Amino acid sequence: MLPAAADDAPTFNQISWMTPHTLLADCDSGVGKCTFNDPQVSLAYLGDFHTVSGMLYNCSSSPATQGISWADTVGAQDAAGGTISTSVLSIIGIRVEAAYSHVWLTEHTETSTTNVTVQPGEVGWVERAQVMQDVTGTLQTHYDEPRYGHYYWFLTETASAPAPNGTDDTYNGVVAHSRAMTDEERAALCSSRTDVFLHS
Repeated sequence: MLPAAADDAPTFNQISWMTPHTLLADCDSGVGKCTFNDPQVSLAYLGDFHTVSGMLYNCSSSPATQGISWADTVGAQDAAGGTISTSVLSIIGIRVEAAYSHVWLTEHTETSTTNVTVQPGEVGWVERAQVMQDVTGTLQTHYDEPRYGHYYWFLTETASAPAPNGTDDTYNGVVAHSRAMTDEERAALCSSRTDVFLHS
């Protein structure tokens, strides 16, 4: 991540102890007075599918369909996949909401039940993908006294956050999957039972 261009915008690759991590920590602690400038919000896109349920094993001799309850919480993160502190999220959110007149979600939780059909000797589960949006802007920090030689530091920051279902005609995805059990699973889980069961 590189700092934005400005008259008093030093680069992080100068000989200095200041790093992007330090800037974010200063925003979080309040040592620096931070703002998020010129936010640009991307079109919505579907995030990665990930497992949200336990595993349904069919050790019986008949196909089985069972409803699996699941819960999924997706939060905001930076472009590198790391977490963003609550205070920095608040700084970003305030500016995005002012610029775009809508709430910028920092976390979304969804729960439901999905029917999964599992053939004999198979295991089934549920995966989900959340609608997401990226926001890119300049995180600016102002200090009352120079910090490593400068009153201001600038960091171009991109954050990904959950978006409401249907944003830009993009919708959350929920998919039921199944596959054959491995020999190890069959030996460990089905040697002493002949039913269908959920294993978390």
